[in-house]
Amino acid sequence: QTDYWDSINIKPNTPLSPPQNQYQKVPTNIAVQDFLNQLKPEGFTAAAAAPELPYLLLRRGDGYELRRYPGFIGIETPYVRRDYGFGSLGAFTKGMDPLAPSIMKVWNEDDLNEEEPNDKTMTWPLKFTNPGEGTDAPDPPASAVEKAGDGQWKSISIARTPERVIAVRTFEDAAMAPVVRNADRELREILKTDGLTPREGSEKFVVFSQYDAVHSMGKRRSEVWIELADGGHPF
Repeated sequence: QTDYWDSINIKPNTPLSPPQNQYQKVPTNIAVQDFLNQLKPEGFTAAAAAPELPYLLLRRGDGYELRRYPGFIGIETPYVRRDYGFGSLGAFTKGMDPLAPSIMKVWNEDDLNEEEPNDKTMTWPLKFTNPGEGTDAPDPPASAVEKAGDGQWKSISIARTPERVIAVRTFEDAAMAPVVRNADRELREILKTDGLTPREGSEKFVVFSQYDAVHSMGKRRSEVWIELADGGHPF
């Protein structure tokens, strides 16, 4: 039996089908170094803001991961500054046990459309669909439905997200606009090299996530996310 690792054995610029043609052998020292890199300690990491939305790891590639996320129900708010978004959603979800990460969507300036909503948005997951329960988002908590869109919570809405496959690239620098957009650009280049296809229209915005508690100390965890098209991956 021959084992291949997606992180080192994928042959650049090859089609997804047939799968066996997409892989190549590499020198042993490259395989050993990749294995040793997986064993390196993380060091002092920042405290997580909440339990993490679960996912199925489909691929650990070179500089990225592919994950299958279950359908989930969340709450969403437009924001001007991220600390305002955190504050609004934090107050709204008091007693609801939201999940990490915070998921931000920011439109590219060249793709702003006055006829369509193009606010920056922040989403917090609340509940996810369990295995065997389908691919759609679950029903929202009654407490969220009662409050969303009403009174002081008029800017907060219920967000339903079905199951999907996401390409993820992690970055450690502060999640400033140039850093996020550069990570998104790098991920798109990697996906093209590995024969993976983003969902149509995803190039009009960037999606990034943050897992750490606000003002926490230590190594932070932030990621850019790109949803893949149906049939645009081998899973």
